[in-house]
Amino acid sequence: MHYIDTHCHLDGEEFDADREAVIGRAREAGVGAIFLPAIDLPSSQRILTLCQHYSGYLYPMIGLHPEEVRADWREQLSLIKSLISPLTPHPSPLTSHPSLLTPQVIAIGEVGLDFYWSREYEREQLEAFEAQVQWAVEAQLPLMIHCRKAQNEMMHIIKRYAKELPGGVFHCFTGNEHEAAELLQFDRFVLGVGGVLTFKKSHLPEVLPAVVPLDRIVLETDAPYMAPVPMRGQRNEPSYVRYVLQRMALAYGISEDELARRTTETVSRVFGI
Repeated sequence: MHYIDTHCHLDGEEFDADREAVIGRAREAGVGAIFLPAIDLPSSQRILTLCQHYSGYLYPMIGLHPEEVRADWREQLSLIKSLISPLTPHPSPLTSHPSLLTPQVIAIGEVGLDFYWSREYEREQLEAFEAQVQWAVEAQLPLMIHCRKAQNEMMHIIKRYAKELPGGVFHCFTGNEHEAAELLQFDRFVLGVGGVLTFKKSHLPEVLPAVVPLDRIVLETDAPYMAPVPMRGQRNEPSYVRYVLQRMALAYGISEDELARRTTETVSRVFGI
């Protein structure tokens, strides 16, 4: 049985001491691939290097996270966008050979809107998000979307490009049936579900089977954050995605093998790998 962690910040300093061991545990747990979202230019560069080192197992997404949007967002986006093309030669940090290529970028992300803490950069966030949605259209790459306290604004932008976008993931879905239905109207998009599903007070075990078809869900950890039960309170890591899979299989009343197969098929459809 193999399944995929579609959202893991494995480049973070939280994994600096034991990253190779973390990847080894993920493999042993049945994780067939791990997708790494960027949040800014430095993380985009780190992720490309890391994915080059673990080619065929780690896959890069690049973008500017809404919480990282500042007054210089246009400059940041210009530099990040230069990393998108998989055909542009870049000197590798692992070797000085100039002909090596950056790994294939599989998505634009983690991008979106976040007005949870502040609306200080609301206009900048809206413009930066729309610019990156346009990248997704131009490059025909899926989006990995972060949205917190901004669903109406996010949907307003996505609707303008819905016919041209190849699809993507609404990351870290924790909403109710109405919110799920709103997001599912974008038929090439799916919901990313992680550790919150396992929390004692979570309503997701009831919401998901009620309104979300199995072919509209992918698994994720958002590691090192949001560790699932029974690891809640610890550093999250990709191997823990199996706890999300176990709880979701129970909620849908199917076997873990079936859920692993169905979610992996969905990943392949959305990301083309």
